[in-house]
Amino acid sequence: MKRELVLLAGTTETKRTLTNQLQSIFGELVRIKSYATEESLPVSLSNQLVVYSSYLIKEEVKNVVQQSCKVIIANRTINYEFIDQLLSVAEGTDVLYVNDFLETAHDSIRTLKALGINHVTYTPYHPGDPIPSHINVAITPGELALVPSHIDQKINLGVRLIDIHTIFKIVDYFELPDSISTELADRYTKEIIDLTKKLSNASQKASTLNRYLMRVVDGVNDGILAVNSVGHITVFNEILERLTGLSHEFAVGKTLNAAFKNVELIRFLTKKDIEAKEYFTIKHSPYMVHRFYIKSEKTVVATFKNIDETLDMEKARRSDLQKKGYVSKYTFDHILGKSKVMKETKKIAFQLAKTEAPILIYGENGTGKELFAHAIHQASSRINSPFVAINCSALSEDLLESELFGYEEGAFTGAKKGGKKGVFEQSDGGTIFLDEIGDISIKLQARLLRVLQEMEIRRIGGDKNIPINVRVLVATNKNLVKMIEVGEFREDLYHRIKVLYLKVPPLRERIEDIPLLISAFLEQLSSTDSVPTLETYLYPLFQKHQWKGNIRELKNVLQYMVAVSGGVPLTEEHLPTDFQIEKCIGKKQDDQLTSAMQFVLSSILELHHEGTGISRKKIVEWTKENGEALSEQQVRTIMRKLAELGFIVIQRGRGGTELTTKALDYMKIKEEDTLHLKV
Repeated sequence: MKRELVLLAGTTETKRTLTNQLQSIFGELVRIKSYATEESLPVSLSNQLVVYSSYLIKEEVKNVVQQSCKVIIANRTINYEFIDQLLSVAEGTDVLYVNDFLETAHDSIRTLKALGINHVTYTPYHPGDPIPSHINVAITPGELALVPSHIDQKINLGVRLIDIHTIFKIVDYFELPDSISTELADRYTKEIIDLTKKLSNASQKASTLNRYLMRVVDGVNDGILAVNSVGHITVFNEILERLTGLSHEFAVGKTLNAAFKNVELIRFLTKKDIEAKEYFTIKHSPYMVHRFYIKSEKTVVATFKNIDETLDMEKARRSDLQKKGYVSKYTFDHILGKSKVMKETKKIAFQLAKTEAPILIYGENGTGKELFAHAIHQASSRINSPFVAINCSALSEDLLESELFGYEEGAFTGAKKGGKKGVFEQSDGGTIFLDEIGDISIKLQARLLRVLQEMEIRRIGGDKNIPINVRVLVATNKNLVKMIEVGEFREDLYHRIKVLYLKVPPLRERIEDIPLLISAFLEQLSSTDSVPTLETYLYPLFQKHQWKGNIRELKNVLQYMVAVSGGVPLTEEHLPTDFQIEKCIGKKQDDQLTSAMQFVLSSILELHHEGTGISRKKIVEWTKENGEALSEQQVRTIMRKLAELGFIVIQRGRGGTELTTKALDYMKIKEEDTLHLKV
C-alpha cells in the first residue's frame, strides 16, 4: 500500500476540489481518501495522517479521529484562477464577501488586501447577518447558494485551496524526495507570475505582491527572477537579494541592467526561447541559470542554482550515507567477464535495473550475487538513494527482525531509548538487498510478504504502519521450489520476490574468464609494485578445476599461493595442500603428458646422448637454447611430476637424472608418430 492521507472536509464540493488539488500535486506517491461531514464519515480512523479542511471540522469529527492519528489543519488560500473577474469590478464599488463562516470571510478579505486588490470596499457576510440592500456585487469562494437573492453580479472565486505551507507539511510527514519540493516551488512560482500579470493588467504595482506568496518564493534554495514583456523585473527573491546585494523593493520595477552587470547574462535572460540552461560566473561562484519563457504571459522566468552549494549538499548527503554504510560500491564495470554467458548475464541485469520490480538473484556460493545487486542499484533511478545489504543467514531470527523492521522504545529489554529505525525505513527511497533469503524463518517470511504487498512496515512494539518506498533485491543459493514442496518456504512470498529473475553462472560455465580473473586478483593481491605471476602451464589446470567455491575459491587459492611464494612465480608447489591438482587434470595416462613435460624429457634424452651430466641447471640452459626457456622452479616441478609418473629417476647427490624404460618407450612412440606425420 502506498502512503495514505485522509482528507476531512465540510461540504461535498470542498472535498472534491481539495481532493483534485492534492491528487494533482502528489499523483501516485500518496493515496487520497476523502470524506465530507455532510455525507457519511468512516466509523473510526487510527494510525493515519488526517488533514482537516479547516479547524472548524475538528469538533465535528472528534469521535472519528483517534489519538494515534497525525492531524494537520489546513491553511487555505484564495483560488487565483478566477481573480481577474474581481479585478474587472469598478474602483470604489461596495462588494459583499460571502462565506459560511464570518471568520473565514475576514481572513479572505485580508488576503485580497495583502495582494493589493483594494480598489473595492469589502463587507464580510455569512448567513444570519443583516442583508445590506445597497450592495449589488458579491464574491464568494464557492458558496453561491448563500449569496442574497437581490444581488445582481455574483463572482465565484471557487473553493479556497490548501496553501503551500500545508502542502510542505504533508511532504515532510511522508519524507518525500527533495524533487517534489522543487516541483512545488516551480509550480507556485508560475502561479505568482500569472497573478503578477493579472495585477499589472489591473494597474496594480508588482511590489504589492502577496507577502505570503513571496515567502514561498523566498523559501526556495534557488534564486528566482521574473521579467515582464517590457523588460521590468516583477519577481526578485531573497537568494537574488543576497547574490546581487540589491533589495526586492529596489529591484522590482527596474530593468535587468540595474540588477546585473554581466552583459552575457543579461543577453541570455532577454531571449524569448521557450527554455534554455547556461552556466555563468556570478560573484566568483558558478551558477546554472535555467530560463523559460511563458509565451501566453510574455514573461521570462529564471532560476539561479549555485553549483558549488549543490555539490556540497550532495557530498554531505553521500558522506552521511557512506558513514552508515548505505552506499553501493560496485558498478557493472567491476564485474569481470568476457565470456558469452557473462556478457548475456550482465546485459539482462542492466535491463532489469531500469525497472522497479523485486529481483530474485540465484547463484552458487561465491559467484558474485552481491556484486550484481550493487551494480543493479547503481544502474537504477535510485542511484543517489541508500543501498542497504543484509545477510539473512548471519543473524538470529530476533536480531534479524529488529534489524529489518526496527523497534519502539521499551519494546524489549535493552531496547534503545527513543527506539530505532529498521533498515527498511533507513533505505526508504533506495534499495534493500536481502542476501541468503532462503535462510529466514517462516515467521519473518510472513512479515516480509506483508512489506512487499503493502509497502509499509510496523516496528516491533509499535502500533503504527509506516509507509516505505523501497526496491527489494534478494539472493539465494538454495532451491526455493524444493523448499516450498517441503514447507520450508512460502509459495506466496516466492512469487512476490521472483517478479524478475537473474541467474549468475558458476565459474565452471565461464572458464574462458579465468585468465582475466587471475590477472585481476593477482594485481589486487600485490603488496609491492611487482605483480605476482602464475606459471603458464597452470592456466589450463585451473580451467579444468571444478571450483565448487567459484570466484571466491579462486581468489582464496591465489591469495594462499602469493602468501607462501616469497615473491617467485607461482607454481604447482605453492598450491594449498588440500587443492587436489589430480582433480583438475584427471588421472594422467602415459600419453597425456603436457608439452612442457615432453620438452623436459627431450632435454634429458638429448643431454644423455651428449654425455653431459644431467642437472636442473643443465636442463634450464638447454631449454633456453632450444626456445622453451623454462625457469629452474618450473623444471623442478615438472621433474618431480615426471618422477611421480615413473618417467625418470632422480638420483641423490651427483647421480643426476636417469630416464626409465617407460620414458624411452614413450619417446620412441612419439618419435614414430612424428616420422609418420612427416611421411
